[in-house]
Amino acid sequence: MNIIWRQNKMEEQRLEIGKPAPDFELEAFQNGEVKKIKLSSLKGKWVALVFYPADFTFVCPTELGELADKYSEFQENNIEIMSLSTDTVFVHKAWFDNSETIKKIKYPMLADPTGRVCRDYGVYIQEEGLALRGTFIIDPKGILKAFEVNDNSIGRNAKELFRKMKAAQFVEEHGDKVCPASWEPGKDVLQPGLDLVGKI
Repeated sequence: MNIIWRQNKMEEQRLEIGKPAPDFELEAFQNGEVKKIKLSSLKGKWVALVFYPADFTFVCPTELGELADKYSEFQENNIEIMSLSTDTVFVHKAWFDNSETIKKIKYPMLADPTGRVCRDYGVYIQEEGLALRGTFIIDPKGILKAFEVNDNSIGRNAKELFRKMKAAQFVEEHGDKVCPASWEPGKDVLQPGLDLVGKI
């Protein structure tokens, strides 16, 4: 599966499952400080890259707050969360200072004011200068393992993201097995083979 979009009339880009996720370096607001973060510097960790439309909005703080509530659980499982919008780090700080929900956030809030990274990941809304609600799961080698992109009116679920990432980790560790629908850690998995054909 791949996302295909046009940067201009002459150039076409592809984002493909099983291929390297586009690398980037962006400023981030985290724990009261501004820092630069390069995606490739996080190799060795699983990464959930969470695009959202804008600070000081409505659905966005509910999503980011859920992620903040589960952040320690993600970290305990070698998963880094990074949120990303087209706001600047200064707008991130202002939101952090004014919202009780956003004050809970300890993960990096990336700033992409030019929309370059949003374009690279195929979630940029050209007419609005905003990102769609895109979630990208990247493995410790920097390979894109899964993504979903929602209309901006549809919020996401942090528990479901965690479940998907645990499934991706399980499959990475046990390459001969696969996770069925709604799989949770500790539940039965499947081992594809001729003996299983037609028996599910």
